[in-house]
Amino acid sequence: MSIFVIDDHPLMREAVVMLLRRLRTSTQVIELERLATVSRAIAEHGEPELVCLDLKLPDTHGVSGVREIRQMLPDTSLIVLSASPASDYEDLAREAGADAYVEKSAGAAQIGRVLREFLADEPEDENAPTIPEKLSKRQKQLLVMLDRGLSNRDIAEQLQISEHTVKVHLWRLFRRLNVKSRSQASHLARTAGLLDM
Repeated sequence: MSIFVIDDHPLMREAVVMLLRRLRTSTQVIELERLATVSRAIAEHGEPELVCLDLKLPDTHGVSGVREIRQMLPDTSLIVLSASPASDYEDLAREAGADAYVEKSAGAAQIGRVLREFLADEPEDENAPTIPEKLSKRQKQLLVMLDRGLSNRDIAEQLQISEHTVKVHLWRLFRRLNVKSRSQASHLARTAGLLDM
């Protein structure tokens, strides 16, 4: 398995690569400068287990890079490492498909802690639901609506989005919570107090 680090600033990219190599000596780390090179890297090295993505690349705008990576690699963990404050972009990045958002100013120890979470070996019971540290605003809305028993169509109408988009959001939410159904998601939300967040 490999890890892709996509950042057009050599110094930052090298720092992240060094951290990753220290955390996972056996894994191949692929350095990329822009989004346009990702398809070729996938063809050469296969799908990575993790992507570390700078939000602002020469060939991205806003969170477009997150969306593109998510389309290319729907099952790969995606961490955004950005110079932009979390208050500006974190919710947008998570809604676009990022699994985590870390400010570059957080420092090596904090960045290392987040990377370690995504590189950790599988938990003993990999089928057990997991309680995430933070959910996006949209994910919290979905949990409340699921708890109220709303159908995909009802959710789509309330949020003014398509039913297909609702399905995509739910799929990501279930993946994040490690659950298989609406009832499991509701049960976890109630027992873990996620509806009060």
